[in-house]
Amino acid sequence: MLSPDSVARQLIEQISLAKAFVVISKESNNLQFAWELSAQIRNSQILLSNAALRRAPLTTTEAETAIRDMALLLFQAQHLHYDSSTMIMRLKARIQGLEEQMNSVSEKSSKYGQIAAEEIPKSLYCLGISLTTEWFRNSNIQQELKEKKQIAAKLSDNNLYHFCVFSDNILATSVVVNSTSLNSKYPDTVVFHLVTDEVNYAAMKAWFSLNSFNGVTVDVQKFEDFTWLNASYVPVLKQLQDSDTQNYYFSGNNDNGKTPIKFRNPKYLSMLNHLRFYIPEVFPALKKLVFLDDDVVVQKDLSALFTKDLNGNVNGAVETCMETFHRYHKYLNYSHPLIRAHFDPDACGWAFGMNVFDLVEWRKRNVTGIYHYWQEKNVDRTLWKLGTLPPGLLTFYGLTEPLDPMWHVLGLGYTNVDQQLIEKGAVLHYNGNSKPWLKIGMEKYKPLWDKYIDYGHPLLQQCNVH
Repeated sequence: MLSPDSVARQLIEQISLAKAFVVISKESNNLQFAWELSAQIRNSQILLSNAALRRAPLTTTEAETAIRDMALLLFQAQHLHYDSSTMIMRLKARIQGLEEQMNSVSEKSSKYGQIAAEEIPKSLYCLGISLTTEWFRNSNIQQELKEKKQIAAKLSDNNLYHFCVFSDNILATSVVVNSTSLNSKYPDTVVFHLVTDEVNYAAMKAWFSLNSFNGVTVDVQKFEDFTWLNASYVPVLKQLQDSDTQNYYFSGNNDNGKTPIKFRNPKYLSMLNHLRFYIPEVFPALKKLVFLDDDVVVQKDLSALFTKDLNGNVNGAVETCMETFHRYHKYLNYSHPLIRAHFDPDACGWAFGMNVFDLVEWRKRNVTGIYHYWQEKNVDRTLWKLGTLPPGLLTFYGLTEPLDPMWHVLGLGYTNVDQQLIEKGAVLHYNGNSKPWLKIGMEKYKPLWDKYIDYGHPLLQQCNVH
């Protein structure tokens, strides 16, 4: 193939040129000539295939006829005015047309993928309804909960290991709690603080009252009970009252579809998403806490995280800048003077989903106030477009202590992850659209999540959760 006299090379070059002429012939409605070219392309390809199978080079003798016949067809193409300049012009037009088609398909794929990712499966909806019904129907559950008031002391005991999850997904939260409890050396010293919304509060309470988790203490709250969480204090709630913000996230018609659908998802204004910036106020008695997203699975004992020295920093997190995509300039708008003046574009990004927070240091440095400052500056969405990670990067800039990457392995919800990393990882994160509880979840990673669910549970069977 490297030799200029190679017969195989000559055939391949002829095939490439002939394929281009086939496209032009079809566009010129010369279907007979396109057929003749295609037939000769197949003949040449068969010759190359046979040579590859016998592991011997093509000889001039056996390829002579194919090369001559193809050369005659290519010569004929010139007489049909398929000259180089015409061919280049038509191919450019063809490429442009294909690019437009590809962009259209890509945009549709992105939209449908986003819709599928945000869909609540019928089985999970059924589970929520069944649990809510059970909570209000079965007074014994509520009575048992009242009798467990001794857990109140544990909720503020700083000698225990405290974890928090903010979620409206009962099954996902259950997996987080169950996987943590089963892999903990001392589950009776683990306390889970769950915060949900009014809609899912009864169902969440019922599930964690009906089921035990290896001695782990579980407390459920709803954020609507936090009286300090109001529009006069919280920028996100204040922005929700703004008509421009409402149009941007809820109308979908004010910019002719120029903004990708993923940027306009109302979930990015959800208080359950932004509550991570108010952890010291949610848990005023606690000094140290591990924050977990609801799309993680815990595989190892996490107690060592609580003795990690954060060196005066507030946030312990795994950095994600092994590649340039995860540096600050990919998340923030560096054409904005505020961003340009305060943040290094090559600073290393890190991940939410498994974070150790020193709440004493947080309060001392008024980290929530820093978050408020940047959130208010971004009212017009010119500093960043979506999510809680960009404001997190700004808020915890210079206040983040890198953790060993094995504490938090990412990517199971959108890409292929090295099997060795999965085996060694303490926390596996299904970040991305392909969540394990959705039909679009990545099949090869679902078993890692599924094993922490008892699919034999009567309520799960009743709702066809599988």
